[in-house]
Amino acid sequence: MASPKPSIPKGTRDFTPEEMVKRNYIFDTIKRIFKLYGYLPIETPAMENLSMLLGKYGDEGDKLLFRVLNSGDFLSKVNEDEFTKRESLSLAGKISEKGLRYDLTVPFARFVVQHRNEISFPFKRYQIQPVWRADRPQKGRYREFYQCDVDVVGSNALLNEVELIQMIHDIFEQLNVNVVVKLNNRKILAGIAEIIGASDKMMDVTIAIDKLEKIGLEKVNEELLAKGISDESVQKLQPILLMEGTDEEKFDVLESQLLTSEIGMKGVAEMREIFEAVRELGLEDLTELDLTLARGLNYYTGAIIEVKAKDLKFGSICGGGRYDDLTGVFGMPGISGVGISFGADRIYDVLNDLNLFSDSENASTQVFFVNFGKEEEKYCLKKIRQIRAAGINAELFPESAKMKKQMTYANKKQIPWVVLVGKSEIESNILSVKNMKTGEQKEYTLNDFINLIK
Repeated sequence: MASPKPSIPKGTRDFTPEEMVKRNYIFDTIKRIFKLYGYLPIETPAMENLSMLLGKYGDEGDKLLFRVLNSGDFLSKVNEDEFTKRESLSLAGKISEKGLRYDLTVPFARFVVQHRNEISFPFKRYQIQPVWRADRPQKGRYREFYQCDVDVVGSNALLNEVELIQMIHDIFEQLNVNVVVKLNNRKILAGIAEIIGASDKMMDVTIAIDKLEKIGLEKVNEELLAKGISDESVQKLQPILLMEGTDEEKFDVLESQLLTSEIGMKGVAEMREIFEAVRELGLEDLTELDLTLARGLNYYTGAIIEVKAKDLKFGSICGGGRYDDLTGVFGMPGISGVGISFGADRIYDVLNDLNLFSDSENASTQVFFVNFGKEEEKYCLKKIRQIRAAGINAELFPESAKMKKQMTYANKKQIPWVVLVGKSEIESNILSVKNMKTGEQKEYTLNDFINLIK
């Protein structure tokens, strides 16, 4: 019987060394800015108890959870009647008690409650780990992907939202990606639901209008009607969905329309404060008030944030928002937080599509020593040690193979500098160096060569 062809599950990927160098460039850039703003790292397990995850992402989110079968005889708790009925949801609860994490925010909330006596508030953390969703794979959407989360909990101050917007600016400026930060507020959405007479359908309204850009206005209206929202309420919603103009003009219209909604007016006031602070920082060209932005996760209660690349038609590459009581479901009510998540995989695709990875990110090794034999090898090892001590990535070919083989190796790894050391170089205590980009070859002392690279 033939062995099965090697493969991996749909929606997952292998990463080559060249791809990992690029990915680490993204991770390192993001991590550097996180630390610059005083955030500290944590990690949580890939698996969480399903009791910690279910009900936190809405019905649609719950369906996308990857469940892990119980160890051993996972059918032992299922009686014959339950098995015969084949009711998937009922059976799932009996045979699976754990699931892969859907995001990093809910595990973070669990972490805060579990470690409440070990941390100081406000608690500022970042977390860079993979998450899993049983979604339909497509370009920019994977079943396994990394999130780079940054959150602060234990503070109601809108300064935190402003700081997150600054971090978004700094990170994408470092990555040379032109972005727009779209902002909305769940309180504004609640106010809109209230004035159109659909307060009891608030989640249905937000989930539907969050799909506006993807499926269009007509389909959104159809979905609203299918959810039991009256035609009169849907018609009242249209002017808000189609609202245009400057952010200030949108605020003025919202204030006039939400005048009778206390929660709606509170949302407008919060957003005005954020936009004013952003304007003071000179970042007003970065942000945009988008009333169709809803982000269909249950736990957002205030500001909602979504980031898109301007130069590429692509999904969001970063998003998040304010959650006032996410820790409450874990027995610690009243702890407010706000955070954003950078989608590393989508950012990678954007940088790749826009050719924003430079050659330096492609080359893990900067200096390559050709191996001509045992005597030369001993000499080169000493020089390489000094080069590495200067913080420069360097390697020596492990055997004295043919020159063509060694140079092909250096070319495939896109190494910019190749050092050739023979007997004459050893006697003169110099390095003969070839610039692989220009083809030019020169002689240097070790110190001069290190200074040239640095």
